[in-house]
Amino acid sequence: MKLVSKENVIGEINSEVVACMKCGLCKNRENGVPGDGDICTRIMFIGEAPGRQEDLSGRPFVGAAGKNLDGLLHSVGLSREKVYITNIVKCRPPGNRDPSKEEIATCTGLYLKRQIQTIRPKFLVMLGRHSAIYILSQAGIKVQGITAIHGRVYKIHPFNVPVMAIPMFHPAAMLYNPKYKTFLERDFDVLKSEIKKLTHPDSHGLDTWIHRSYSRK
Repeated sequence: MKLVSKENVIGEINSEVVACMKCGLCKNRENGVPGDGDICTRIMFIGEAPGRQEDLSGRPFVGAAGKNLDGLLHSVGLSREKVYITNIVKCRPPGNRDPSKEEIATCTGLYLKRQIQTIRPKFLVMLGRHSAIYILSQAGIKVQGITAIHGRVYKIHPFNVPVMAIPMFHPAAMLYNPKYKTFLERDFDVLKSEIKKLTHPDSHGLDTWIHRSYSRK
């Protein structure tokens, strides 16, 4: 897909999310939160749902959990400008409750599927239980939670896009229990290791590999 086409599709999705009234979450939101980052990246992070700060700003992972994510990205030589970050649900559930199955089905069918098909990442990092369960379900993999599977690498084809999917704990978990910091650091090391396997030693380096160039013509 040419760059202009990618920009147009992602722009359309963003506009649709901001105006969306397809489920009850629109009643209490301040802003829809489509996603943020490099649409030409090979690395895509998918969280669960916006929190209060995200709802106010219209951008994903800008609160306390977002600061944790920034630190984890930095620890493996990444930044939010080099990746794409979104959620399975684009509007904040009241009181930060878990999104319902119906909300997940509606939102992913309308938006996340198209985001993945347009950006076509090489890596999908699922942050949190709901994100992991949903993405793996698209490959027919049934899981109950994330504790037993975090840090594993799954070669799957969600929405006919071949990816390496890595489930991880949500960065917000670090706010409640310090042990999750160790788990997340190890899982980010897994991501870094897998990226290195695909980065040609004669290439211009990690940044060049992460960001793919597309013709505008």
